[in-house]
Amino acid sequence: MPYLIPPRTPLTEEQVERAFDYVIELQLGGGSHVAGRADADPELAFLLLRLAEDIVFPATAVSEDDDLYSDSFALDEVGCILLSALRDWARDSPTTGALGIARTIIRFTVDVIPDPDDEDTATTLETMRDEHREHARTVHCVAGAHQ
Repeated sequence: MPYLIPPRTPLTEEQVERAFDYVIELQLGGGSHVAGRADADPELAFLLLRLAEDIVFPATAVSEDDDLYSDSFALDEVGCILLSALRDWARDSPTTGALGIARTIIRFTVDVIPDPDDEDTATTLETMRDEHREHARTVHCVAGAHQ
């Protein structure tokens, strides 16, 4: 069963910053550096879920342009299962979900999409943050121009 990402407004630059700041601080300093932030920011788990969708889905989904192998479909299904579990976690327990989703993003970055030119996960996350922030800026500028 495909993972269905409901129609949604793309994250804003500020939301991208909040989500990536949490993930990068966790990566660099551990849980003590982010302790209490999920309680103070109830939206954080949902921002992290959206970020996870934006990172995991493109890396695991089968596209029409792919050379298809049985492994392609297995990876697609694993991505769907992972995102479904994260969605349930964010919905059912946003406070604990924030930390778990952030750790999942870190592990996914380390294990599935490492940067071959730079093994430092924090640098990879910072690069991804910059790319997502630029995408958010572009999407929201275009949307603002159409209003």
